[in-house]
Amino acid sequence: MCKNLYGEIYAKLEDIVGSSHIKKDEPMSIHTTFKAGGNASIYVETINITQLKETINIVSRYNLPYFVLGNGSNVLVRDEGYRGVIIKLADSFSDTLLYDENNADYKETVYEETAYKETALSEEELIFSAYGQEKLISVAREMSKRGYTGMEPLAGIPGTIGGAVAMNAGAYGTEIKDIIVSAVVMDAKGNIITFSRNELDLSYRSSIVQREGMIVLKAVFKLKRGEQPEIDERLGKYQTSRLNKQPLEYPSAGSTFKRPEGFFAGKLIEDAGLRGYTVGGAQVSEKHCGFVINKNNATASDILQVINDVRDKVYEQFNVMLEPEVKIL
Repeated sequence: MCKNLYGEIYAKLEDIVGSSHIKKDEPMSIHTTFKAGGNASIYVETINITQLKETINIVSRYNLPYFVLGNGSNVLVRDEGYRGVIIKLADSFSDTLLYDENNADYKETVYEETAYKETALSEEELIFSAYGQEKLISVAREMSKRGYTGMEPLAGIPGTIGGAVAMNAGAYGTEIKDIIVSAVVMDAKGNIITFSRNELDLSYRSSIVQREGMIVLKAVFKLKRGEQPEIDERLGKYQTSRLNKQPLEYPSAGSTFKRPEGFFAGKLIEDAGLRGYTVGGAQVSEKHCGFVINKNNATASDILQVINDVRDKVYEQFNVMLEPEVKIL
């Protein structure tokens, strides 16, 4: 796309979000947990649902690629950069998000009363909602602190609620599908839709949201009342396990590969003799072989080379094809 056309698109988006919420050639290394990768042609923060819808409409009208960024914890942008628009839901997004009963476009999002009546609750259960851009860690820890159980295993996953729903995030035997009631999403045409748990079609690291490029605006969860000492003990146990087993001291995207059916990715990588395997500044973690880390100012190309080499060598030795969890832009 020619430079003049990018300038035209930039000007239109600036009119929507304001000059303080849009940037050109923004380094994505500062927005991703890998701390590597090239620049995005245009980086936009939207602060409400109207801005988000109008931004998507403009980008789609020009047939320009776009990607909605959460916490950047499962994304790697190639060194050549992203020739499109990165859209970020600003931290203030939830302040103006969903409730406008006078606007028909928002009618289907004002659904709590009817949806909750259909969900049987005991005195020991709670239904609550969280906005898509909120940090999963923060929500899980807050609900645990309030004495509700079910999110403790998720309290170390460094993504947003939206990203967690889209990929059905999970840890220690618990997944989003185990606690979610419904989600409000925006599709690629700007339509707002409410999906029930079943309609989300949640499976291992997958959902209809992810497959169809939708944006999670809000998710509704159901938890049970628990005993606070037991909740605190579980939180401590999971935190200790992460500290002891995962290379949290280095930038990474968490578990690099999906779990292949019948196997564990980290064990296959270790058995292939790849513990500590290094290309440039990227390395297969010596602490946990399921993690590729940015050990020493790695480029995105370094990280991708390690990922590709690991995949090839594991397949060569064990005839198992590892699939990256990381989204490559």
